[in-house]
Amino acid sequence: MEMPELVGLFHSRARRKFSRGLNRGHNTLIRKLRIAKKRAADGEKPNPVRTHLRNMIVIPEMIGSVIGIYNGKTFNQVEIRPEMIGCYLGELSITYKPVTHGRAGMAAAMGGKFVPLK
Repeated sequence: MEMPELVGLFHSRARRKFSRGLNRGHNTLIRKLRIAKKRAADGEKPNPVRTHLRNMIVIPEMIGSVIGIYNGKTFNQVEIRPEMIGCYLGELSITYKPVTHGRAGMAAAMGGKFVPLK
């Protein structure tokens, strides 16, 4: 499928982004991904390419690449699969730690509500 046909299947924000052209940073990321794929041995995963570009849209050329997406603290490594086409890289790397609520506090663990201080 040609790029204009593919862009026609994207949502309106992505179509607008591609109609206005990719900027220098996005083109640099694509170039680095090409180089990493070329250097990888047959049947091996390419080396991860780190990026801060969370607003980059996944295109078919990126399939099979490993990308380290910055989440504000660390780089989360993501392997790009075909079902990710059209998603933003930021959707693939969560920026917060989900809250998991445990049992009640320490008072319940001690057998009562009030625990006197000595």
